[in-house]
Amino acid sequence: MSAFSLYVFGFFVLLGGLGYGAYLLHVPSTWIIVGALVAIGLGVMSAVSQTKRRDPPADAPGL
Repeated sequence: MSAFSLYVFGFFVLLGGLGYGAYLLHVPSTWIIVGALVAIGLGVMSAVSQTKRRDPPADAPGL
């Protein structure tokens, strides 16, 4: 499993737990959905920035 998919899987587990907690606190479903969509966007952006391959330094010898 790649680092990106593991990161996204963990994020969705966290998001599910938070959504269920909000449901138990009787938060309106509209706000749960809005919060989930915002969190998904932030999670994917975070996953991409944390797991992207770094560019080699410009002065590194070519292989």
